[in-house]
Amino acid sequence: MDTTPKSNLVIDRDLMVQMRDQVKLATDVYYPQGQASSEALPVLLERTPYDKQDPERSARASFFARHGYVVVLQDCRGCYGSGGDLYFLANEPRDGYDTVEWIAAQDWCDGSVGTFGTSYMSWTQSALASQNPPHLACMIPNMGGWNAHTSSVRQGGAFELRFMAWAFWHSAQNSSATLKQEPWLQPALNTGPSFREWLRRLPLTESQTQLSLVPSYERWIFDIYTRGTYDDFWRQPGFAIEEHLDQHSDVPTLLVGGWYDSYTRATLDAYMALSRSKRGPIKVIIGPWTHGTYTTEEQISGDIDLGDAAALESFDKLHLTWFDRWLRNKNTGIDREAPIQLFVMGGGSGKKTRSGHLDHGGSWRHETEWPLARTSFTRFYLHGNGRLQTELPAEDEGQTTYRFDPDNPVPTIGGNFSSLSFLGPLPQKADPGQPAGAERREEITPCGGYDQRESDRFFGCKPPFLPLGSRGDLLVFKTLPLEEDVEITGPIDVRLWVASSAPDTDFTAKLIDCYPPSSDYPQGYALNLTDSILRARFASSREKEVFLEPGEIYPLTVVLYPTSNLFKRGHSIRLDISSSNFPRFDVNPNTAEPLGRNRRKTEADNTIHHSRRCPSHIVLPIIARTS
Repeated sequence: MDTTPKSNLVIDRDLMVQMRDQVKLATDVYYPQGQASSEALPVLLERTPYDKQDPERSARASFFARHGYVVVLQDCRGCYGSGGDLYFLANEPRDGYDTVEWIAAQDWCDGSVGTFGTSYMSWTQSALASQNPPHLACMIPNMGGWNAHTSSVRQGGAFELRFMAWAFWHSAQNSSATLKQEPWLQPALNTGPSFREWLRRLPLTESQTQLSLVPSYERWIFDIYTRGTYDDFWRQPGFAIEEHLDQHSDVPTLLVGGWYDSYTRATLDAYMALSRSKRGPIKVIIGPWTHGTYTTEEQISGDIDLGDAAALESFDKLHLTWFDRWLRNKNTGIDREAPIQLFVMGGGSGKKTRSGHLDHGGSWRHETEWPLARTSFTRFYLHGNGRLQTELPAEDEGQTTYRFDPDNPVPTIGGNFSSLSFLGPLPQKADPGQPAGAERREEITPCGGYDQRESDRFFGCKPPFLPLGSRGDLLVFKTLPLEEDVEITGPIDVRLWVASSAPDTDFTAKLIDCYPPSSDYPQGYALNLTDSILRARFASSREKEVFLEPGEIYPLTVVLYPTSNLFKRGHSIRLDISSSNFPRFDVNPNTAEPLGRNRRKTEADNTIHHSRRCPSHIVLPIIARTS
C-alpha cells in the first residue's frame, strides 16, 4: 500500500479489493484529513475504466475530500491496475455491489455511500444500483445509459460505431497487466491502422485487426456488433438497467444529460422509470451540451453558441449540494427545487459570434413532469411537393423513391454521439515511458449542432462540398417560414409508410431548425437538432427479425432522441429522410445477411409514401408559450 500525502490529504493508493470471484480491483482512497481518518464519514465512489490516477480525476477526488468526504476511486475489472479482463459493462453490476459493501465495512465509512461519474462511470453507477446494495445512499449518474439495445450501443437495430471506436482507443491506452504481458503488445496496439482506416474496410472480420491482440476486447466488440436481436444477452443487468427496475435501489438520484449528448434518450427514459416507481427523490437536469465530463460548464455545442446561461457555474459544487443534502442531511435546498431543470435551445440573434459560432441562444426552465403535461402532440405530414404541414396529404400525392447506395452513405454532420469526436481522456503530459503513438488522438467527425453542409471536417464528405439536402438519396420536407415562434420540447416520433426493393434496409430521420438567409449566413443555416435510425428487419419487433417483401408497404416508427428548441418566427421546421448516417451508424448492405457478417452489398430503391392512405408524418411536442 502506497500512502501518499497530498496537501492536507492522505491517499491510500492501489488497495487491492477482492471481488466475489477472487479477482482483485485496484482502489485508491482519499481521506479528508492530514492522516488516515479515524472518524467514520460518508464516502463517495467512482468506478472507472479510464485510470483512477488520471490527473483530472484525482483533482476531483481531492476536491470532494477537502469538503469532508472519503473518496474512493477504483479501476474497473481489466483496466489499468485491476485484475481480470474487461468485458464491456457485463461485470459492473456485481463488481459495483461488492465494492459498495466493502466500503461500508471499513471503519472510515459511516455506512452511507454516494456514487458519481460520467459516461462509462455513469453506467457503473446504474449497474450496481440494479443489484440494490444495502449501503448505497444516493447517486449522480451523468450522461450514461439505461438500455444499451434501445438508444446506446444499438439504436433501432443499427449499431452505433462509436463503441467500435472506443474498443480501438481503449485497448491501446489501457495499461492493465494482461495487456502488458508482452513488451511489444501496447506499441503494436498504438501504431496499428487507425480506426478511420478500418471504417473504410467495414464490416470487420475477426483476427484481422489489432483487436485480435487483445482477445477479450475482440470478443465483446464482435458480440455487440453482430447480435441485433433483443435477447437475454442484451437483458443482462449491465446492459439493460430498466429490465431490473424492481430490484433497483430506491435512493435519491440526480440524473444529468444534454440535448446533444449520446445518452439523451436514456437519461430521460431513466428519469421516467425511476420517478414512477421509486420514492427517490429523482431529479434530472438536461442542458444543451455534448457528451463529456465538463460539458456542463460549456456554452458551445458543436458549431453553435447557446449563450452564457447554458454553462452551469460549477459541476463539482452541484455534486456537493446533492451529496451534502443526502449524505449529511444539510439544508442545501436542492430537494425543494422542481424535479426537472431543462434548457430550451433557440431564441438567439442568429448572427455569427466573434468566435465564429452561430448565436442560437436559449434559457433554463423548471418543470414538474416529463413529457410536459401541456404538450400538444402535433402531426406534421409529409407532402409530395416537399412540404411539411399539419394538413393531411391528398390521395394522389403518392410516394417518392430514392436509390440508396451503401458504398456512398450520407455522411454524419453533427449529432448525438461520442467517441467519434474524441477518443477518451488522454494524459495531460506525455509520459516519457509511454510507447510511441500512445497519445495519438484521432477525431473522426465532430458531434453537436452544425449547419447541414458538407466540409472536410466530417468523415466521408468529398469536394465539391454541397448542402446535405442536395443529395439524391436524401428527402427534404420543410414547413413554410413560421408566422410565430414555435417551441418543441419532448419525445419525437417519425411514422413512415415505406417500401423497398431490398429484403432489409435502413430508414433515418433528422429534425432541423432552418434559419433564413442573413448577412452572416447568406444561404441560411440548417441546424440539426435530433436524429435516429431504424433497421427494417426490426420494424415490427426488436426480438425477432422479419424481412421485407419487395414492393410491399410497411408502417414503421423511427424514434428520435427527445429535444427542446424554440423555432423563431421566420424559421422553418425541416425533416430529412434517408437510409444512412455514417459513421454514426453502421451502413446496411441491403442484403439481409447476418449483422456484421455480410460479404455483399447492393443498392436499394427505397420509397416513402405520403398519401392520405399512407400519411407519413412526424409527431412534434408543441409547447404553448407562456407570457
